[in-house]
Amino acid sequence: MLKNSLYFFLLLIGVQLQAQPGWKLPTVQEPHFGKAVYRITSYGAVPDGYILNTKSIQEAIDACSQKGGGMVQVPSGLWLTGPIVLKSGVNLNLAAGATLLFTPDKSQYPLVKANWEGFPQMRNQSPISAENARNIAITGSGIIDGNGDAWRAVKKEKLTESQWKKRVASGGVLSEDGRIWMPSESYARGDALKDPGRITADKTGAFYASVKDFFRPNLLVLTSCDGVLLEGVTFQNSPAWCLHPLMSRNITMRNVVVKNPWYAQNGDGIDLESCSNVRIENSVFDVGDDALCMKSGRDADGRQRAMPTKDVVISGCTVYAAHGGFVVGSEMSGGVNNVYVSNCTFIGTDIGLRFKTTRGRGGIVENIFIRDIYMKDIPGDAILFDMYYMAKDPVPLEGEKAALPKVEQLPVNETTPQFRNIDIRNVYVNGAQRAVLLRGLPEMPVKDIRIHNAVFQSDNGVSIQDAAGIGFKNVKIFNRNTGPVVDVVNAQDIRFDGLLYNEQVPLLIRVSGSGSKALRFTNTPYHKTTKKLETAAGATVAAVSFQ
Repeated sequence: MLKNSLYFFLLLIGVQLQAQPGWKLPTVQEPHFGKAVYRITSYGAVPDGYILNTKSIQEAIDACSQKGGGMVQVPSGLWLTGPIVLKSGVNLNLAAGATLLFTPDKSQYPLVKANWEGFPQMRNQSPISAENARNIAITGSGIIDGNGDAWRAVKKEKLTESQWKKRVASGGVLSEDGRIWMPSESYARGDALKDPGRITADKTGAFYASVKDFFRPNLLVLTSCDGVLLEGVTFQNSPAWCLHPLMSRNITMRNVVVKNPWYAQNGDGIDLESCSNVRIENSVFDVGDDALCMKSGRDADGRQRAMPTKDVVISGCTVYAAHGGFVVGSEMSGGVNNVYVSNCTFIGTDIGLRFKTTRGRGGIVENIFIRDIYMKDIPGDAILFDMYYMAKDPVPLEGEKAALPKVEQLPVNETTPQFRNIDIRNVYVNGAQRAVLLRGLPEMPVKDIRIHNAVFQSDNGVSIQDAAGIGFKNVKIFNRNTGPVVDVVNAQDIRFDGLLYNEQVPLLIRVSGSGSKALRFTNTPYHKTTKKLETAAGATVAAVSFQ
């Protein structure tokens, strides 16, 4: 049934995208495994949550791979373990009632050369990892728990008073301002430094060891793998990112649950980094940071790698707590293209569709097709394109302020990021702080964005700054506040066809800046607004046409 549904979804998208040159639907090859079964109990594993089973589980994985592959079976029970490495041909299968619990003892996680946000970095070994593996899987009905609370710092504003007192009483270290709890002195030393994990010739093993606790591992890291299946399992409580396929291809993820506490710093759901040929379907995310995130390396390192994330199909997913539901960036310096997202629901997610970058990244994000998205109770923007990402929570916490960026025009070069050619259709939003924010750079506008067939029930309407070639068609905006339905600053070639909005809105459109021009409204009932147009800061009435 799932394969048939996906086939018809791809067929439908293919019909709709025939007019888009260069768009090609991906083919994802799933792995296959031998029939041999290797039970971890045969290698001495004990399910009591006390005995460390690292050696037994790894021996079962190694034997399975060396003998041609098959299933490594984890029966029901509480299996305490240190980090394990998947090998080619191995399907790690967790039975119902099985919990693979990773030890909070950090001494069990050796420092290894790895990658973080696109940079070569020293990290603690991930609880589960694989490198250059072929045909690997994690399947079943069990739980994989990364014991992330032993690793993560926590902001005071993200806990209740009693939770905060309990956390402080447990030990650890407070930041100088008393607003952040850190698990150890080692973590605090690393937190005070800039890029302590970056691998450079001047850093010694003793230095890395002195800040070891700061190098939180991602729960699952799959590097340069081909043929990956994640199915049915719950991944939860990761120290940092939960699922991190890196420079891998032919990845299938279905019916997976990804859970992190909502306060989990860097507690992303899945980060596809420089990956290709990926299918994610019918999975649920309830996490502390971005949920479904597309990345491709950061700044010069990402541009040098030059491996975009591409050919990705996402369908039937649900996101609860997260900074963003479907997200691109901000580490997208190698580019992101050919991504197809459909039939996803975001409930209580800070931002729904979140595209973020900043100067210095470079990279091109293009050919993204999104349809049938349903949102409820979004605290921030339902749809956001922002080229001024400042690495802060998208919804300010108590005591924080969302400062406006400094707007200045700089030269265009390889460090200038680009968002272009993105098609969004059939979006229905019941509750958001703002319907849409499109904010480009003066030297590089957000370009060629189409939003068709959408209903936004939001506090505020649409805000557009430094954008070009933007089309809204059959869009309804029911904003609760008295500000303009559409607010435009230095944008051009903006088209609204069939815009509907509240009765007796005080102002339809406010236009600012001398760079605003070619703003067109058609098939729009202008009698519903008290005032149709207001101009400011050098904009003229000639910039807007009403038909």
